[in-house]
Amino acid sequence: EVNDAVFSQKVLGDGAAILPSEGKVFSPVDGEVSALFETKHAIGLTSSEGVELLIHIGIDTVNLQGKYYTAYVQNGDTVKRGDLLISFDKDAIEKEGFETITPVLVSNTADFESVQMRKEGTVQAGDDFLMIR
Repeated sequence: EVNDAVFSQKVLGDGAAILPSEGKVFSPVDGEVSALFETKHAIGLTSSEGVELLIHIGIDTVNLQGKYYTAYVQNGDTVKRGDLLISFDKDAIEKEGFETITPVLVSNTADFESVQMRKEGTVQAGDDFLMIR
């Protein structure tokens, strides 16, 4: 349902999208930062169980070239579930005309039997919203 074919057609993997209520991205897993994009609009994590996640903050936000984003981690850092990874100025990004919907994708979906949404509606940081088997 994301307004971008790359995400809605699951080109980069299956997952879920979050419409953030505030400009903060917390780690959904214990693991390692495997890719922090220079523009800070996206981050890759590899969980301790081998799940590769891509968290992409907004649609076409790469065009902001890092404006409005602050990263609190870097490539290779170990993270724990609930750690603050990135903050962003949600209002400023939306004023520039960009959506802040945030796809959270399992980029190695093919390595698993299934990736399903576990919870719909409002989720809080720390909630399990994906089930990966």
